[in-house]
Amino acid sequence: MIALLAGLAWLMPASATAGETQGPGLSRPAWAVEGRDWPNRATSHFIEAGGIRWHYQRLGSGPVLLLAHGTGAATHSWQAMIPTLAEHFTVIAPDLPGHGFTAAPAEDAFSLEGMAGLLEDFLAALGVSPDLVVGHSAGAAILARMTIDGQIAPRALISLNGALLGRGGVAFHLFAPIIRIIVTTDWAAKVFAWRASDPKVLTETLASTGSSLTPGQLDWYGRLFGTPGHTSAALTMMAKWHLETLERDLPRLDVPVVLVVGSEDGFVAPQEAQTVAALLPQGRVVELPGLGHLAHEERPDLVDALILAEARTRGLIPPEAAP
Repeated sequence: MIALLAGLAWLMPASATAGETQGPGLSRPAWAVEGRDWPNRATSHFIEAGGIRWHYQRLGSGPVLLLAHGTGAATHSWQAMIPTLAEHFTVIAPDLPGHGFTAAPAEDAFSLEGMAGLLEDFLAALGVSPDLVVGHSAGAAILARMTIDGQIAPRALISLNGALLGRGGVAFHLFAPIIRIIVTTDWAAKVFAWRASDPKVLTETLASTGSSLTPGQLDWYGRLFGTPGHTSAALTMMAKWHLETLERDLPRLDVPVVLVVGSEDGFVAPQEAQTVAALLPQGRVVELPGLGHLAHEERPDLVDALILAEARTRGLIPPEAAP
């Protein structure tokens, strides 16, 4: 069962929390202990929106670029990308509800539609409308849902190993009701956090993504996964997350969509991108050979370049100067 939970927390398109919350306030999370600050702390801000307190990072000026992280992550996953992107954009990267330093909402709000609604509230509180959106894994699903429903109107959506299809196979559909009961129990989150505190378990879990991370990157995930509040939100999202409706609605996603795929992705099968592209009015696939589910952390330079190229194509930033 421990192995199942460890795998499910990544396999299912969801997000995760790094901080313990206390009502509208926030206690110090495990990933900011021992005198260590979180990545890009100088860019951090807090705001109340949708009934919860949000943490987000903001840097730069120009067109608004929204970054939505995925399962088990927080703003730390963009740490190497934000400074470069901020040379061209107003970069806004929130910790999603129940993640990082953002407070957890009511349990029902962990659904795809609930998360989309809360992110809409967050953007309204900031008074911004994103011109370009980039989402990793579950973050891509949230941004796709919001675009389809008219909650945002970006010039384009860039999906990084996006989890966009509601196909879990026969075994998943048979056992899903049992899994959903198990993963929302308090003991499940505590056991998961305890197991994730073992460096070997953490390394093996992250290796299953198909990505190779540095010791420093592994350490950040260890701090996140080792916090029960983090795992509780991840497991709750896993229990509430359903993508069948999103898959049905993908033909209504009428903006250019770039499906960036790591060829070694161990969580979202790379071939799914071709299926998604066939459903989209304006979809294309870009493969990153040799990279896994966390391709943007392995090679932030490549992903930055893809984002900038798409922004130039859409007229959001000036063409690259000739050498």
